[in-house]
Amino acid sequence: MPEHVHHAMSTVVLTIGPAHTLRQAAQLMSARRVGAAVVLDPDTSGLGILTERDILDSLGAGQDPDRERAHDHTTTDVVFATPDWTLDAAAQAMTRGGFRHLIVLDGPEPVGVLSVRDIVRNWSNTKVPSNTKVPAAL
Repeated sequence: MPEHVHHAMSTVVLTIGPAHTLRQAAQLMSARRVGAAVVLDPDTSGLGILTERDILDSLGAGQDPDRERAHDHTTTDVVFATPDWTLDAAAQAMTRGGFRHLIVLDGPEPVGVLSVRDIVRNWSNTKVPSNTKVPAAL
């Protein structure tokens, strides 16, 4: 039986406005331990996504995170998932589109965000007991 997006998605949906600075967005994302923020633009009634990669690209280009606004770094051509998509369909959409996060909509409202990490975590059959040390990455 295939697993569905609603089994793996994070229901912590960080929503920011287009006027947030990249520093503000990064601080909020860090505090909530998420890799993406849903950008809601009330002027256009549109949803977009700002990811940690977008912030990293801006910093790497030498841009000032206190002056750069989320709006200028938001992806607005977004592929949305629904909670009843299979994880396989979500993974295929991510692979085709070259992105690592999907906004999950139930009707017009964002109800979750699905990341590649969420999919891997769900597909992993390995359960590590809490007292087991996990080897450091190579």
